[in-house]
Amino acid sequence: MPRVTKAKIAKRKHKKVLKAAKGYYGARSRLYKTAKQSNIKSLQYAFRDRKNRKRSFRALWISRINAGARELGVTYSELQKGLEQKNIKLNRKVLSDIAIHNRAAFEKVVSTATEK
Repeated sequence: MPRVTKAKIAKRKHKKVLKAAKGYYGARSRLYKTAKQSNIKSLQYAFRDRKNRKRSFRALWISRINAGARELGVTYSELQKGLEQKNIKLNRKVLSDIAIHNRAAFEKVVSTATEK
């Protein structure tokens, strides 16, 4: 019975890892072991940063809403409280977009939220 080597399988596996490490600096893109470690770490960063992207966008939307509201003499927290009390359900992404692109509509939302 002939001896079976794993050369073909190992070559395929190495090519797959090195292809994923394309563009990395130095040995990270050339040597299998370091490329594999770099790929694992990059996937960890990608997972973490998918969560962080959501966090940073929310912070951006809040700062845009706050800037728009302060021009109209209202703070962000006062605006959110007013929206909650008047049962106006606009999420931060949409509210931020309105504040930037449709000033008249944003003024109307703010005045509705702050009227007594």
